[in-house]
Amino acid sequence: MMRDPHIVSSFDKDLESVQAMVMRMGGLVEKALLEAVEALEMRDEALAERVRAGDAAIDALEEQIQTECARILALRSPTATDLRTVLTVMRLAAALERSGDYAKNLAKRSLVLMHMAPVNGAPGAIRRMARAVVALLSDALDAYIARDPAKAAEVRLRDAEVDQMYAALFRQFLTYMLEDPRTITPCMHLHFIAKNIERVGDHATAIAEQVIYLVEGAVPETARPKVDSVPMAEG
Repeated sequence: MMRDPHIVSSFDKDLESVQAMVMRMGGLVEKALLEAVEALEMRDEALAERVRAGDAAIDALEEQIQTECARILALRSPTATDLRTVLTVMRLAAALERSGDYAKNLAKRSLVLMHMAPVNGAPGAIRRMARAVVALLSDALDAYIARDPAKAAEVRLRDAEVDQMYAALFRQFLTYMLEDPRTITPCMHLHFIAKNIERVGDHATAIAEQVIYLVEGAVPETARPKVDSVPMAEG
């Protein structure tokens, strides 16, 4: 049975609205991540505080998206395909909200590290890892807008590079701590920062997998390549 074209049009307009909010949310998360690591590198307390405060806008957008999606589900009676789209939007928003929380955590730990002696080379390595993760997140969202499962699959594979960067940083921090016990506290904070960035990479991968689910109707059957995780507590 054909759907009323007016209902189709209304659904499409609603979907465009929430998709625009998702992309705005993604932009805020990417900006927060980059500014958090810039604050760490430049030892800029004001910038770190702005990142912390800016998380409220990300949270508000996520809540708005979830509310709007619930309204769409209640009023539009979407078909199976449209339902999958709405569920995907809700999952993307949730992944972005969690990524925003990680950016806020980065800023909070950056503020603590500003009162400690710097660890040689660490901020630059953290920045490179953050940029790689932001690129993953951006490409995953682009794949969603383009409904491009091939690009999404590429994002899944590239997350292994982020895992490798994280493992290398962990080994570097461990070496510093063994050689000079005075670096233990700052290196622990830096490790948790690196771990939070790695987790954002996991969320970017989850977004990519949602794109594949949206387009193909099923999540990938093969497990994505994953570097062995480092056995250490999370922050």
